[in-house]
Amino acid sequence: MANFSGTWKMKSSENFDELLKALGVNAMLRKVAVAAASKPHVEINQDGEQFYIKTATTVRTTEINFHIGKEFAEETVDGRKCKSLATWESENKIYCEQTLVDGEGPKTFWSRELQGDELILIFGADDVLCTRIYVRE
Repeated sequence: MANFSGTWKMKSSENFDELLKALGVNAMLRKVAVAAASKPHVEINQDGEQFYIKTATTVRTTEINFHIGKEFAEETVDGRKCKSLATWESENKIYCEQTLVDGEGPKTFWSRELQGDELILIFGADDVLCTRIYVRE
């Protein structure tokens, strides 16, 4: 099992604006969100299958605490409440499916995968994918 623990800084991001469009975020909010999310600071603490992930930007800080294989509450990228379930897709990759608590919207998920010294984060909304690559600080 991979060790995701550490502090991470973003090296690159692709399709974040397109992901927000797919989620129905209006143009003004997308502009603010893209600017704010351009330099997120991510802290991950892992103890076996227990994870704590804190993502801080200039506008918003999110924290999730979960155990692989157990449902937990979190928010989608655009701030809607959801129930999530994270599972190991491989020994280096976590896949998390999100189900909205209220309302309807695209099917959303995220995955985190360690590839060497990089952490690959993918957000999905239906068939739109946003890929962010992080390096350890």
